Amino acid sequence: MGINPAFPEPAPSVPSGTAATRRLRVVGIAALVFALDQLSKWIIAATIPTGEALVVTPFFQLVSVYNPGAAFSFLAGAAGWQRWFFLAIALAVSLWLLWEAGTATRKTLLTAYGMIVGGALGNAWDRVAHGAVHDFLLFHYRAWHWPAFNLADSAITLGVALLLWHLRKDR
Repeated sequence: MGINPAFPEPAPSVPSGTAATRRLRVVGIAALVFALDQLSKWIIAATIPTGEALVVTPFFQLVSVYNPGAAFSFLAGAAGWQRWFFLAIALAVSLWLLWEAGTATRKTLLTAYGMIVGGALGNAWDRVAHGAVHDFLLFHYRAWHWPAFNLADSAITLGVALLLWHLRKDR
């Protein structure tokens, strides 16, 4: 089936401007994610004492916990070196994604990068300021519960999902 010149294919969503402009877009998205993440953590810290919970629904609670590890409390029991290890990873990935943004081919890719960078820096800030990441969203069913997480974690997850969707779409 050929291309009908009367109905041309839509142009791909190629970001306009220079590499600096594309990187600035990523920085803007990252700044928004970072600000929302830190604001939400500040509100939780101001209203729910550490270790306490506020029952919202039968399957969801707002909690105030600090996780010195990574996702699913990976390495939470380590001797303290993991704080700097995860901080270094967050900074390295953020710098790499900002560099890659200069050659990004789609706005969805820039959005994904911004969400990942903003989330990574939000959690990195917690590691520097508190020695651990402040988590507060807890979903559960009876004795089963998903590990507590925060808005930064959500932004990273959504950013990676968007990145994977983008990569699948371009195949």
